[in-house]
Amino acid sequence: MDIESLMERAMNMAQPGQQQQQPGSQSEADATKPSLPPGLAVNAGKTVDEVWAELNKSPLFMTELEDNDDVAALQALSYEGSALDNSADFKERGNECFKVRGYVDAKEFYTKGVQILAAEERKRARGETTTNPEGEPDSADEIRRQREMLEALYVNRAACHLGLENYRSCWLDCAAALRLNPRNLKACYRSAKALLAVDRIAEADDVCAMGLAVDADNAGLRAVAADIIKRATELDARRKKEEERAATKRRREQLLHAALAARNIPTRTTDKPPEMGDTRLELVPDPDDPRSTLSFPTVLLYPLHLESDFIKAFNETQTLDDHLAYVFPLPWDEGRGAYTPAGVTCYVETRDGGLLKMGKRVPLLKVLGTGKVEVVDEVVRIFVVPSPEAEAWAKEFKEKRAAERGGNAGR
Repeated sequence: MDIESLMERAMNMAQPGQQQQQPGSQSEADATKPSLPPGLAVNAGKTVDEVWAELNKSPLFMTELEDNDDVAALQALSYEGSALDNSADFKERGNECFKVRGYVDAKEFYTKGVQILAAEERKRARGETTTNPEGEPDSADEIRRQREMLEALYVNRAACHLGLENYRSCWLDCAAALRLNPRNLKACYRSAKALLAVDRIAEADDVCAMGLAVDADNAGLRAVAADIIKRATELDARRKKEEERAATKRRREQLLHAALAARNIPTRTTDKPPEMGDTRLELVPDPDDPRSTLSFPTVLLYPLHLESDFIKAFNETQTLDDHLAYVFPLPWDEGRGAYTPAGVTCYVETRDGGLLKMGKRVPLLKVLGTGKVEVVDEVVRIFVVPSPEAEAWAKEFKEKRAAERGGNAGR
């Protein structure tokens, strides 16, 4: 459900008892009330039973009574008294813990009460007759009071779950209470709060509307309704921002791809690209302007000494001299002086495994625009070798690449 639908439903909803009012006759008190949930508009004109029938189709309310605690229920029934008496005792003890925010202990007491009465409900569902401690069949009034107690226990336990931020358990307990009594406003309120806490906006809206269909002036539900609309607005704004961000990213990628293609610069991405943080191949100064120039992350490799330098942004209009001027002298070359702008020869590897000598005063674009050099993982790699040793190193490099290619071809 998007925010436009929510807001449209909120603006068009009809509150109980207001259908006959003329325009402009809204009371001052009504004017200051929080907005009702958008779901109320959809259910306008329906009875509570009809609303419940619709909601019961939702997975939120399609849960079963607790059916895995028969042993615990039998243990609880070993106390003197009827099922109703024992569950009422557990409810009272749970209430005492709840008053001092002992939610964990309170939840355990409420659970024992639920286990007793849920077991009785399952017996009746199987066609069995439930009885009191004297063996007499439970009267219709006794069964009604048991169900009222079970409803209260579910709602109280839901409050514990809400306090403990066990949101799923909270709305499941509320759903169980609402099956017993679709008009239970506490169950609607706590379920809506739990669903809202995990941004299940549409479901929170529905259950809140269900409660307000029973009591449109319920302060708690109206406050939750206002929170639902506020949160839906926030989530919609976030969604739009994310969509805009994704659209911007796609547009910039398309512009970058077009710029590379226009310059005849081949690229390739490997399975394990290096981690470069916020450094990337991009159009500068404006990545949204196709008239911008390309800037490449670049690695200067010194293969004879297994060292390297990283240039964050090597613009296509710049030359090697522009960068070597501040990179040299190298700290690990002190005393030797083999690496100077005038004393080194630089190469880039070609797509076929060869080497292309790179003039130090030639713009980067002229080298990459030949189409012979492939930019891998958005990084330009430049080999820097002292000129006296350059020829021997280049020969060895080519032989090694040829051997690698030959070996791969034979596999």
